[in-house]
Amino acid sequence: MDVASLLSFLDRGGVVIWAISALSLFTLTLIFWKALRLARLGVWGGGKAERAVEEFRRTGQIPGEAGGGLRYRIARHGMQAVSNPAFGDPEAREETERFARQLLVEARSGLRALDVVATVAPLLGLLGTVLGMIEAFQALQESGARADPSALAGGIWEALLTTAAGMAVAIPAALALAWFESLVDRVSADVEDLATQVFLAKPRMAERAAE
Repeated sequence: MDVASLLSFLDRGGVVIWAISALSLFTLTLIFWKALRLARLGVWGGGKAERAVEEFRRTGQIPGEAGGGLRYRIARHGMQAVSNPAFGDPEAREETERFARQLLVEARSGLRALDVVATVAPLLGLLGTVLGMIEAFQALQESGARADPSALAGGIWEALLTTAAGMAVAIPAALALAWFESLVDRVSADVEDLATQVFLAKPRMAERAAE
C-alpha cells in the first residue's frame, strides 16, 4: 500500500481511524520495548542461577560475580541474606521477598498498558463504526426517495473499517500480553523454587559451622 492509498484509507475512517493508527504505533513500540526489557532482565536464562544455588548448597560459598539475570540476582541476594549473621530466618526471608518483589514488579511493568490497549482498541473501532453508521443513515434520510443503495452500502463498509482496524490492533496486543505474562509467571515460579533451595541450605551451613 502506497502513501496515497494509506492516506485515503485513513480519511475514510475519520478521526477514530487516526486514533487507532496512533494506538497501533504505540502498541508496536510497547511490545518491542517490553521484549527488550525482559531480555535485559534475563528472563530467558536461568542456568547460572541454578548452578550458583547448587554451589551454595554444597559449599556455603556465595558467588562473587554480581549482576546477571533476574533469577541469579534474586538467588544471590537470598544467599547473602541467609549468610548474614544479623538476620534470623524470618528476617532473611522477608529481605529476599522484598528484593524479589522489586525485580518482579519491574518485570511486569508495561503489561497493564498492553491490557488497556487490548480492551480499548476494539471499543474505539466500534465507536467509529457506530458514528459511521449514523452518518450513513443520516445521508439516507436526507436523500429520501432518491436513495442509492450502492451509496448506502459504501457508507456502511467504510464505517466497518474502524472495527476491523481496532481488532487488528487488539489481537496482537492480547497475544503479546499473554506471552509476557506467561514469561513473568514462569520467572516468579523459578524464583520461588530457587529461594526455597537457598533457605533449605541454612541448616546444612549451621551443621558445618558446628563441626
